[in-house]
Amino acid sequence: QVQLVESGGGLVQPGGSLRLSCRASGIFLRFDSMGWYRQAPGKQREVVAVVTRGGATNYADSVNGRVTISRDNAKNTVSLQMTSLIPEDTAVYYCNADVLNYGGNRRGWWGQGTQVTVSS
Repeated sequence: QVQLVESGGGLVQPGGSLRLSCRASGIFLRFDSMGWYRQAPGKQREVVAVVTRGGATNYADSVNGRVTISRDNAKNTVSLQMTSLIPEDTAVYYCNADVLNYGGNRRGWWGQGTQVTVSS
């Protein structure tokens, strides 16, 4: 099975920075989209940033300008550089990767999540 493993979460003060990393492993797959999602207690999981295999990116309005997503297709990794963190960024951050079949359907996998806490 495909496994996604996140790292880089932790406790940071407001205004600080964190870099989250995710590696997909198990079997060879040509992933299409890779991205980061987050979920705070009592709230739905929401998209943070997504990057396609070709490098096109999309950011949530809440983080646009403060985060940068990048990927290394050869290593099957995706990273999220987060700066100017605010308490509202506190959540469990999940890595996601998917494949796109010729019918236009997607099949994806989730990591276990890594906790990001922004607090003074």
